[in-house]
Parts: sequence; C-alpha cells; structure tokens
Amino acid sequence: MDRSDRYFSPSEAAKRLGVSAKALRLYEQRGLLSASRTSAGWRIYGPAEMDRARQIVALRDLGLSLSQVKRVMLGETKDLDPALAAHQHTLEVQARWVAGTIERIRTLRQDLAADKLPAAADLFRLGRSATGPSLALDLPWPWGGESFELFDLRPITYIIGPLGSGKTRLAQAIARTLTDAAFIGLDRLTDGSGNSMVGAAADPEFRERVDRIVARLVQDDAAASPALFALISALESAEATILVVDMVERGLDQPSQEAVIAYLRHSRDNQRPLFLMTRSSSILDLDHVGPDEAILFCPANHSPPTLVDPRPGAPGYEAVATCLATPNVRTRTEGAVAWRPEMT
Repeated sequence: MDRSDRYFSPSEAAKRLGVSAKALRLYEQRGLLSASRTSAGWRIYGPAEMDRARQIVALRDLGLSLSQVKRVMLGETKDLDPALAAHQHTLEVQARWVAGTIERIRTLRQDLAADKLPAAADLFRLGRSATGPSLALDLPWPWGGESFELFDLRPITYIIGPLGSGKTRLAQAIARTLTDAAFIGLDRLTDGSGNSMVGAAADPEFRERVDRIVARLVQDDAAASPALFALISALESAEATILVVDMVERGLDQPSQEAVIAYLRHSRDNQRPLFLMTRSSSILDLDHVGPDEAILFCPANHSPPTLVDPRPGAPGYEAVATCLATPNVRTRTEGAVAWRPEMT
C-alpha cells in the first residue's frame, strides 16, 4: 500500500481540510484529535484521523464551540439541533440576499431601458458579488485558524461581541486582509504622547472640511468634543477604500453617537464600506438596522463569527442584544479589557 496516498503531514492535512495546521494542533490540545507518528516521530494523519478531523471541521463550520464539538462527538446531540437551525437560518438569509440581488439587477435593467445610467456603487457591488466572497481569511487567535468568508460587503457592517470574544483581533485581521483597507484604532484620540489630536492637522483645507462636518453634526445635537473631532479627522484623512473603526462610540455622549451614526448611514459616500466595532445601543439600534447593514457577531465561546439577522427570535439576536448597552452604561465600563493568555 502506498502510504503517501493515505497519510498526510499536518500542513497537507490542514490544506485538504481547509483549516490551518495551528487549528489541527488546537484540536489535539483539546483532546478532539490524535495524530499518528512516523518512525521518526513526525505527526501524520491517516484515514481514521482524517475522517475524525472532517467531523470536527464540519461541526465547527456549523458554529459549535470546541467544547460543544467534543460533546457531540461523544454522542451528546443536544447542541446539534440549535446549530443546524442556525445554519438553516444562515442559508435563508443568503437566499434572501440572492433574491434581493436579482431584484436590484432587474431594477438596473429597467433603468437602462429608460436611458438611466446605473450608479458606480451599484455596479461595484454586483460585480463583487458575482466573483465569490468579498472577504476570506483564516481566523486569528482566539479561534482555531478556521477559514472565514463573508459575501457581499455592505456599506456598514457592525462587529460586536462580549469582552474577550476576539472582535478586535477579527477587525484588525479584516483590515489586513481586504485590499486597500485601513484600521482606525483608539490611538486616533491621541498623538501617541497622550496629547489631543484636535488641531493636529496642519492642512487648512482638511481642517476646514472636518470643521464643516463637525458643525453639521453639532446641528444634529452632537457635542463638539475632542473625541468627535478625532473620529471625523480619522475618517476624512484615511485614503483607503474600506475603513475598519475600533469602538466608534469611544468618548462620545449619546446625542453625539446618534448624530454620528446618522451621518455614517446617510451622508457619506457609500462606495467606502465601513466595519464598525461597537457595543453601544445608540450606534447599533437593533430596531433601525437598514437593508444595507449587517451584524457580525463574535460569540463568547469562540465559535466562528456569524452574521445575525436583526429580528427578534433570529439565531444570535438575543446574544447581540445582551452585548449592547446605553451610552451611560458604556461610559462606566469604558476601558475595561478582557485579558487571556495566548495559546502556544
């Protein structure tokens, strides 16, 4: 028998399974998988190990945590039905998205028949949706390196999760992975020495543009605070096509947050998709999520991130709602950080 046809090194096995070699090692550390060994002591995966690994990967793809995967593989199935229901929901959301895309194409064709040229942003989104996932990456720690794909980048995608869920690492990974994307971190609030960024821009035209936007937000009851100037300055100075913003609400009171999200929704060029990390119910008001917005939820148990439909009763809705808090509550917990040691 040719062992090379049936036994694989960790890197070869990971490639066939669509995960990273680090993920396979994590499965071994959690007692889910055991590799065979060559006479020289190298880890290899034979038919039995590969079959078991495929089960693990399939269950992880359904959104189960590693602990839930272990229970299911021991014969406890109580976690499987909710996972299948969530997967069914995801497929239903995708089906609605496909139906919506078809309807947009129908509308564009009607506009063409009336000699109306489609907007560039509409054509851009349709072109991207036809070529596969808009975002594909290997999830960073604290996940196990599984593949993650996101089809159709919306004008606004909220990234939300409890403390320690890995949402900041996910946001940074998204910014690194997407072409021409920029991560706007909390360092926007200072110049690195603790000094306010207000007035830091030397370009008079740039400062005039920022002042004009802030004045517009103040008319909508926002407070002209250093945090507001810093946020608008960061958004306006970024030359990237896609922006990923860390805790957009940081330093803003409730009226300012409401004015900012209204501005981001309705006043900016929607050809620049935004990923907004938030835990504020004023930024992410579940009752007012629009059709061009998406919610990307990072579970506390480090199951893979999932898209959540903003409808009461939808899978993940209650978990998202639990993560959100009013600006007053967010102010009391601002700066809190969940720390976990890196796994080696």
